[in-house]
Amino acid sequence: MKITVTAEQPVDEKMAAKVTVPAADVNAAIKKTYRDIAKKYNFQGFRRGHAPRPVIDGIIGREAVLAQATNDLLNALEPMMLEELDVTPVGRVSFGPEGADPELAAEGADYVVDATIGVRPAAELTSYDAPEINLPPEEATEAEIDWQINQLLSYQVTYEDVEEDRAVEPGDVVSVDIENVDGAGHLAGKNRLLALDGQQVPEQLQEGIVGMKKGEEKAIEWTHTHVHEGEEHSHTFSVKVTLNAIKKAVTPELDDEMAKKYGYDTVDAFKAAVKEEIEGDKKTSILNLKEDRVVEAVGKLLDLETVPEAYQNEIFNELAQEFLGQLQRQNVSLDMFLRARGIKSDDFIADLRVQAEERARQSLALDAVAAKLGLEASEDEVRAEFEKAGVEDVDASYKEWKNEGRLPAIRDSIRRTKALDWLVENCKVNIVDEVAERAKEQGEKDAE
Repeated sequence: MKITVTAEQPVDEKMAAKVTVPAADVNAAIKKTYRDIAKKYNFQGFRRGHAPRPVIDGIIGREAVLAQATNDLLNALEPMMLEELDVTPVGRVSFGPEGADPELAAEGADYVVDATIGVRPAAELTSYDAPEINLPPEEATEAEIDWQINQLLSYQVTYEDVEEDRAVEPGDVVSVDIENVDGAGHLAGKNRLLALDGQQVPEQLQEGIVGMKKGEEKAIEWTHTHVHEGEEHSHTFSVKVTLNAIKKAVTPELDDEMAKKYGYDTVDAFKAAVKEEIEGDKKTSILNLKEDRVVEAVGKLLDLETVPEAYQNEIFNELAQEFLGQLQRQNVSLDMFLRARGIKSDDFIADLRVQAEERARQSLALDAVAAKLGLEASEDEVRAEFEKAGVEDVDASYKEWKNEGRLPAIRDSIRRTKALDWLVENCKVNIVDEVAERAKEQGEKDAE
């Protein structure tokens, strides 16, 4: 089948197109529909597949036959139209006048139909200069080595009771028994170690524990409010907490005896091995980090107040499928994952929506850079993507994707990759010992 496609510039993330199917192809589609119906049903007095058109029209109805032929035509022309326009649709493509079904195809005449295609917004950037980013040095710094060693030593940390008779303070580590009263089964347990650092437990629960003394029992209740799909939802939690002890972390000193536990004779040998490991990891991680930070920076340059809901939903679905696929490969269900981490499903979805908006903005920003630079994807580059994926028959896969109208998505990916490569090559990089800076900031906070 051959088609002719004309399209207008998108307006409000909608592209209007007009598709024409030649009369010969329309006739062939209608003929095939009659043939399929004759084979599918038994018509009295005729062998299967041999019922003439008048009989089929009298029983099935000519309009029903033309409706099926029209539907088959639309299914066949949609991927061809997307390929012709080189557009990746957002949501479903609709045919016919808005709010109405498309007209039926007629024998002996060209079939002309209007199509409406949802597309990504064509946004601009506030600046097309490659961004400025910070990166850690390629060599391991003293601060990084110390941090890595402290992380390893943290696995050897023990907790001892604080002998001082005092009330719990923010930042303390406490041992508590938590009895679930209402809605907080994920927090319940005996001798639970909680760090009251504002991260591990809900803020209201932490506030309730602060001020308690050893042996004290206390009922604590709080309400968590969140917005889901524009509506505000509240959940009330209630627990009974018994304070067993205030704990202090005791980290072992790094000496030759401790180094031996990690397989090294001396502290110096241990540090040298850690340095080598950090630098080995940086050989691959810094390039990925550079790309991530460039994408993050260019996403902030997108001159778009709100990402359209349809596109954001599409990215949300992609992220959800990616995450569920990862869990499936680990033989873990989403419910198991959420329960193990004490995360409510509404909170998980809300966080995923934030990620979806961020990824959508970054993708649109890369689209804008690609358009500004006039970047394109050649047929050889598209075929190369199939080769990279390790498909056995590149020609067959290429043809399959083309017939399904999915090649535009590959071209989008290639253009974005080229845009990212240009940004990475041209961005300004400041080398910063970020671990040392974080340690300094933390020291200043502790001093305050």
